[in-house]
Amino acid sequence: MQSHDPVEIARHLDSLRVEHRDLDDAIARLVEDPACDQLRLGRLKKRKLQLKDAITRLESRMIPDLDA
Repeated sequence: MQSHDPVEIARHLDSLRVEHRDLDDAIARLVEDPACDQLRLGRLKKRKLQLKDAITRLESRMIPDLDA
């Protein structure tokens, strides 16, 4: 996402947060299952971390630059 429009960034940020929250729920359910697929669990955790990084980058773009 290369848009500089704050509304577009906020919209994308919201969708990433929803996906991150959904992954968190899915991971929690898988961890409770003793027969869970560890490979799938690892992939979900990796995707969750990627989403967190993307969220952090977008949040930092939303902060206005302040001239010192």
